Formats: sequence, structure tokens, C-alpha cells
Amino acid sequence: MVWGNREEDFEYIYERNFSLLMRVLVRMTANAAAAEDICQEAFVKFHRRTEGFNSPEEAKFWLIRVAKNLALNHEKRKQRESKAYRKFSHEPPRRQESGEEAYITKETSRQVEEALGLLPLKLREALVLKEYGDLPYKEIAAILKISEGNVKVRVFRARERLAAFFNNSEEMNVS
Repeated sequence: MVWGNREEDFEYIYERNFSLLMRVLVRMTANAAAAEDICQEAFVKFHRRTEGFNSPEEAKFWLIRVAKNLALNHEKRKQRESKAYRKFSHEPPRRQESGEEAYITKETSRQVEEALGLLPLKLREALVLKEYGDLPYKEIAAILKISEGNVKVRVFRARERLAAFFNNSEEMNVS
């Protein structure tokens, strides 16, 4: 059976995957409004797709890959716009918020989002899919088109870097 070409298929995929996509995109973009726009665009692409899928799982993986790529494009566009604005306004680049400032605000979720933003994209996307998407390594490997072992390595390295970030933040706040 070919999936994705009927209205019922779209509704099924939408109901099963919308919240997962939103969780992942909010963490990748750190912006709920942008995540919602990207999620909507991914589902529009899914709806317009003329080729079907072999299974709902294949449709889900395709949808997550499309959303991930749209989020990457969003980040690149945001960086280009920021760079152009700084160049135009002759402002120096903004300083990253330090760990101490984040600690003072005592917003744990804000600290986590800030730390996620510091991770390289390859590490961040693997960790976000694992922790916020609650996906098994095998599914993440299929989505990212890498080996399951590589997914495990990326998640491990992302966790190490987050731990180092928070340890460094803690040391700065103690003194």
C-alpha cells in the first residue's frame, strides 16, 4: 500500500507526528513561532508530495528530515540577516550571554536552550531528536541518514559538552 496520497493518510500522519515535530523544532530553533512556521511548511510539503511512501514510518522519517532541513535553512537565513544587519549598522557583534548571567536568572529551561544553541548542529540535532523527540537511536539514524553507532557518538558528545558547559557555569558562579 502506498501512503501519503490520500487525505486520510495526511490526517493520520499529522495527528501522529505534529507534537513530535514541534518539540524537535522548538529546541532546534529556540523560537516557538519559527518552529510553528517550519512545522506548517513541512506538512505543506508533505501534502503536496505526489510520490507516496511504503509505510507511515517512512513518511514520518521523511517529514522529520524535511523539517530538520527547513530548520537548518531558517538558522542560516537568520545568521545571514544578522550579519548583514551588523555590517549595515556598523555595530560590533553581540556578546553571548555568559553562564553567570543565565544562572542569575535561575531559569533552568533557558540555560538548557542556551547550551543547546552552543552545540554544533550535528550534535544538537542528534541530541534533540533523542531527548526531546524521544526517538530510539535506530530511528534517529534513519532520519539523519547516518549509522546507529554514529548517532550514539553524537548524543554522547553533545551530553559531554552540555555537562562541561554547566560545570564551567557553576565554577564561574561560585567565585
